[in-house]
Amino acid sequence: MPDLTTTTKSPWKTAILAGMASYLDAAALVTSGIAIGGYYAAPLQLSAGTIGSLLGLQTLAFAAGALFGGCLGDRFGRRKIFTLSLLLYAVGALLLLVAAGPALLYAGVVATGVAIGADLPVSLALANEEAPAGKKGTMVVFSGMLWLAGIVSVLVLSSFMGVQGILGGRVLFAHLLVVAVIVLLLRLTLSESTEWAAARRAADAVTTEDSKAIQFSRVRDLFRAPTGYALLATGLYSAMWGLGSNTLGQFGTFLWTALAKGEVAQYSQLTLLGLPVGFLAGLVFMRVIDRPARHAWFAAGSALLVIAWALPALLGPNKFTLVAVMLISGLGNAFAGDSIYRVWSQELFPTLLRATASGVTMAFTRAIAGLVALGTPAFALGHTRLFFGMLFGFMVISAVIGLVWVPQLPKAPRPAEPADLVNHPAPETTAMATQ
Repeated sequence: MPDLTTTTKSPWKTAILAGMASYLDAAALVTSGIAIGGYYAAPLQLSAGTIGSLLGLQTLAFAAGALFGGCLGDRFGRRKIFTLSLLLYAVGALLLLVAAGPALLYAGVVATGVAIGADLPVSLALANEEAPAGKKGTMVVFSGMLWLAGIVSVLVLSSFMGVQGILGGRVLFAHLLVVAVIVLLLRLTLSESTEWAAARRAADAVTTEDSKAIQFSRVRDLFRAPTGYALLATGLYSAMWGLGSNTLGQFGTFLWTALAKGEVAQYSQLTLLGLPVGFLAGLVFMRVIDRPARHAWFAAGSALLVIAWALPALLGPNKFTLVAVMLISGLGNAFAGDSIYRVWSQELFPTLLRATASGVTMAFTRAIAGLVALGTPAFALGHTRLFFGMLFGFMVISAVIGLVWVPQLPKAPRPAEPADLVNHPAPETTAMATQ
């Protein structure tokens, strides 16, 4: 039976505690880059190859965690999975905090990567399902605001703590551990998603099987029409957009110093300058995401992203174009990119496939980004114009998918409407009827 324990439901409390998965995701990635690549490197004698493998492994571990965590969350419940995943995250942060060599660092990045990968799709589903009607998109977009907060908190802490060497890295990882433990304790007061519990009971009550029906409670149904089209569309959108976003986030400093001959400190300052712009724009999007006007805002955000990446593709990478990419895309991402992807990933999939679908597309996006990242530095230096031209092309493809394909996809029924377990026509006829 589903676990329906504890307190009276509060949508905003649920949204905050579930959304902290985004905070911990961003904080873990930024902290690992700063601590392992900076503070720990010399004292622990970490080579460039070791640092690269540690950071790459964390991204791949996220992909694995998302793939399996989402599926487990649909099968066994949101509450169980995000509790266990956060416990694993705390263990991983502790290992990174006390690490005195590569062995514990490898264990720590795998644990934190798997944990946050498993946590994120399940937590997003819980925030969406517990939100009141007319506020579901708002609650999901809010989680993206906490992702920005995670970045800012780590950057501010590293900028002002005045601690260098290995102690500096330990302070940053201690921050992750403390936040994870606090959120874990507070999450224990949350109850299971009532929407998931109702859908699970209905699925378990089904005793007959119709070979021509889609039950929307089995993983294989995710790859059949109409959900298969939604999975393909959201996965491709997220991956195409993510190639530009990941390049800027992971290699922004490298591109700034190697191609524009800028200074690291200057780039960090410009990054901090752009974050408040994205935060304020995100507040605006929260107000319109559940209204018809969101389509116009999404179109504007898509246009900003295309323009941002067109500048270095057409004018070449220099200080002006790279700053423009950072600032303009930061504004565009508030209305498009990951913000809208998170909303689509909740709207387009039935309850018992929702976290699984999110996990699959998140895993696909991170895996693609991780593989491309392996060759990014060399390709950016050796084929600069082609490199930025391809990123521009990927952003155009993502805009076309979001503006043309996704609006044609049917939204999944909510339990208050026809139940998720309603039988549908055979897959081939369903596909035609919903397009």
